[in-house]
Amino acid sequence: MRFLHTADWHLGKLFGQRYMTEDQRYVLEELVALAVDEDVQAVVIAGDVYDRAVPPAEAVALFDEVLAHLVGKGIAVLYIAGNHDSAARLDFGRELLAASGVYLRGCVRGEDAPVVLEDAAGPVYFSLLPFATPVEVRAAFQVPREEPLDFDAAMARQVQAARAQIPDGCRSVAVAHAFLAGGRSASSERPLSVGGTDQVRPAHFLPYSYTALGHLHGPQRAGAEKIRYAGSLLKYSFDEAAQKKGALVVELAADGAVETRFEALAPRHDVRIVRGTLEELRQADFDPLPHDDYVRVDLLDRATILNAYDKLTAIYPNLFALTRPNWQAAQAEELRLRPQAGEVSELALFRDFYEEMTRETFSPDQQKYLEAVLEEMAREEREEV
Repeated sequence: MRFLHTADWHLGKLFGQRYMTEDQRYVLEELVALAVDEDVQAVVIAGDVYDRAVPPAEAVALFDEVLAHLVGKGIAVLYIAGNHDSAARLDFGRELLAASGVYLRGCVRGEDAPVVLEDAAGPVYFSLLPFATPVEVRAAFQVPREEPLDFDAAMARQVQAARAQIPDGCRSVAVAHAFLAGGRSASSERPLSVGGTDQVRPAHFLPYSYTALGHLHGPQRAGAEKIRYAGSLLKYSFDEAAQKKGALVVELAADGAVETRFEALAPRHDVRIVRGTLEELRQADFDPLPHDDYVRVDLLDRATILNAYDKLTAIYPNLFALTRPNWQAAQAEELRLRPQAGEVSELALFRDFYEEMTRETFSPDQQKYLEAVLEEMAREEREEV
């Protein structure tokens, strides 16, 4: 059996004060085309379909379009709720959708049966394990209050119940949304809990032929080659700039052996970091990549540049962020060396500030004018006393 493993679509995502819906539509068209070209039997989405519990209407409409396209091509779709999704809302219509080849699990339930898909070699059992907090798992499985239950123990409960419904020797796939111990995270991933108690041991998933994971945005293995994160659909933060985004093509042999292949998807706008001085960035041949990408500029000038953001948006129209690492270091050094306010006159402080901001010399005429202004201010202050 061949299927596509994807995760963390985050439909309705707001990034850089911009909704990513059209970028997501663009790349999802590629994903549907990939599923058709690879002749997959199913597409598995391992959670975080949406970016928040109540997604924008446009995001819901986009998901509806994608489901319709895949089902129209005869491809089954299996998906679960992630920590960004509303489990109850995502659970809507699950029985009706199953009749169309769309299988979903939003809320965790102790009695949920696996989804069974058939190929020439027989059945493959898919355990759909939606994200659930220990509190939700305790209620679903009626775990006594006195029994400790963290995320790891909660996942163990879910897996144990799911494995009990899979016949011995059968091929099986787990679909889960969790933070497996040892995984590499990114800033766009919302923590599941505080203090590291959200981590789950990969060993829970070893009985499965393959485990399709969601939550961590970087494609990676998690404890074993057959336990993998597909990564997010797009780059959703600048610390993901170096990551490749796409989907995993999973080939499940008749004997349960697994081969995976990562297929990159090309975004409409890449997310990347550009470093250089303003003079360098203005050179036509300095940055050969598309200037309409979503960009963070690390501006390396040490001198103050007035209206730096406006000057850079003339080069990069989709400038999302600007940092000044060298300027900040220079300012810190100047602050350490600069005399304290009480040690110099107001005239000297203003002159230094003017020259720092304009990079021009404070002229004698300007100094005379400022002296007159300061004297007038001092006179007015004396008269008020």
